[in-house]
Amino acid sequence: MKKKLVLGVVAFFSLTLGACDSKETKEPSTEQTAWEIIEERGVLNVATSGTLYPSSFHEKETDKLTGYEVEVIREVANRLDLEIDFTEMGVDGMLTSLNSGAIDLAAMGIDRDGEDADEYNYTIPYKYSYGAMVVRKSDDSGIKTLEDLKDKKAAGAATTSYMKVARHYKAKEVIYDNATNDQYLSDVANGRTDVILNDYYSQKLAVAALPEIPVKVHDIFYNPSETNYSMKKGNDALTEKIDETLEEMISDGTLSKLSKEFYAGEDVTKQIEYDFPEINLAE
Repeated sequence: MKKKLVLGVVAFFSLTLGACDSKETKEPSTEQTAWEIIEERGVLNVATSGTLYPSSFHEKETDKLTGYEVEVIREVANRLDLEIDFTEMGVDGMLTSLNSGAIDLAAMGIDRDGEDADEYNYTIPYKYSYGAMVVRKSDDSGIKTLEDLKDKKAAGAATTSYMKVARHYKAKEVIYDNATNDQYLSDVANGRTDVILNDYYSQKLAVAALPEIPVKVHDIFYNPSETNYSMKKGNDALTEKIDETLEEMISDGTLSKLSKEFYAGEDVTKQIEYDFPEINLAE
């Protein structure tokens, strides 16, 4: 819990004949930074979804929480000599928890084009990708172009950049709170929804992991993206520490190794030039 220290104000008065002169001085602030509190506590409090393969999920055999974004931040914490405490929640809950101080870091990319984006600090990217969509195998959910998203039922979390794409093309939003991959995919297959807009690499592996569900990743792509860990605005020392550690992990190959482990040999740590439409989501 963040400690608030009241600055002491000491007033000194000196009296002279016929006049009164007062001076006020303030002691220097001793309020701790977020990094100093975490370092003293020895624990980094992190929010993650726990439901989205392969970035954050539970192994079937052991129920262990793992995934690319989980193992990356575990390694960061280990190198900073910290324990790590994960709380599982949806992205909307992460925003509230960051602002309240309940968590130190959100292990999921917060929409940097969103209206509240300037309320957060961001680390350097630990993943590069681009937007894709999951549709029904039988008829592509009636979608041949991005414009065909109009009036289609798009599934996702309310505050993500992907839902902003759906909104941009006037799709009907079906909001989920930290649902699992099988629920998302099954609802597209059975017609409860028509499409899921999300990250290409994650969707590709989620579909491959659940081959019995008759859905596929469409060949329509858009908006190159990057994924960063997010913190409350002003937690600059903490952001700098994590950035330095991520840079080390990039230099020594650890980040690339973890990417290939969880993304079927793909290195998502490399930024590649894409020839996809970039949708303006600023409005």
